[in-house]
Amino acid sequence: MRIQTLSTGDYDVVVVGARPAGAATALLLARQGLRVLVVDRGQYGTDTLSTHALMRAGVLQLLRFGVLPGIVEHATPAIRSAAFIYGDDEMPVPVKSRDGVDALYAPRRTVLDRSIVDVAADAGVHFSYGTAIVDVMRSAGARVSGVVVKPDSGAIKNLRAGLVIGADGVRSSIASLVQADVTRRAAASAATVFGYWADVPVDGYRWYFRPGLSAGAIPTNNGLTCVFASVPARRFAEVFRGNPERGYRGVLAEVAPELTPALRGAASVGSLRGWPGQPGYLRRAAGPGWALVGDAAYFKDPITAHGITDALVEADYLSHAVARGTDEALQDYGLDRDRRVETIFDVTDRIASFDWTLEEVRQLHKQLAKAMSDEVTAINTSAGEGVLASRAHS
Repeated sequence: MRIQTLSTGDYDVVVVGARPAGAATALLLARQGLRVLVVDRGQYGTDTLSTHALMRAGVLQLLRFGVLPGIVEHATPAIRSAAFIYGDDEMPVPVKSRDGVDALYAPRRTVLDRSIVDVAADAGVHFSYGTAIVDVMRSAGARVSGVVVKPDSGAIKNLRAGLVIGADGVRSSIASLVQADVTRRAAASAATVFGYWADVPVDGYRWYFRPGLSAGAIPTNNGLTCVFASVPARRFAEVFRGNPERGYRGVLAEVAPELTPALRGAASVGSLRGWPGQPGYLRRAAGPGWALVGDAAYFKDPITAHGITDALVEADYLSHAVARGTDEALQDYGLDRDRRVETIFDVTDRIASFDWTLEEVRQLHKQLAKAMSDEVTAINTSAGEGVLASRAHS
């Protein structure tokens, strides 16, 4: 693990944010021979709110990046089945061995984030934790040319860079400083309360749906299962405020009654954590001297548990655009991203609206499965660069 002592020297790229999107992007850029620094206001390996679940494209990326062995070594459960439960109708979905992936995984963020950072550090990426962004630097023509940072212990420093990448989440400082416009907004969002439970007899992903309600059970590290309960965001205060545990258990009893006896005999680990919901969006992905990735660039409701997978996929596509070395390549990346994510974005928004019958949400999940399959095909056939490469030679 390389902790950089900040200097005013030049970097090819400064990435702001050391979570999966930022660390994975940095890793791939370092493997291209670039000098990369990642700054993060938090600390190495800390936990964060998450659904944890990786879809096939996310696991495939971890395999391609050389990160998956570390995930497995941490005894992360291999997920070989999923089930969608629509009311009283259960639809099992086996996780078939294909595309180089024979299981899915849902690592705790203390495992996933550290594993990506460690591989990135081995590739030569430097990390500076406890470092806040103050401003961006600009050259003539208003091109971003670096960042101004303030370490927890130390003076403000100017760090020059050929490219600044914001991977600093929904409330991205970089997006704000470069005035990255929101180009599209979702209409709906779900409110969710998460809890961790020991000794829950669940060995695969389980997703539950009833009109106006949703829930999920996701096995993760240390014998724990992340169990979440969701309602439309407009009902967050009504259901969860005042007594979150009563609201949480009430939703689960209605939408996932099979979990009630299991949780009664299980041990709760830590406190419940809530997410009041936020509509998804697409931000402009790049501009002169800057780019965005992860939730800083593209966020959708967690109800489809595709956010980490998105981060890993987009890190790959963005790294190939950076390798082409032009502003036009970054602009093309942004346009291509908007095209690629459209179906998953739209379907997620429909599911998060809770404005569906059980048959309608079943059909939405079929659309989602097709889009995710297409996502894997694109990764396998192009190694993340096919569309951009073909456009470069057209």
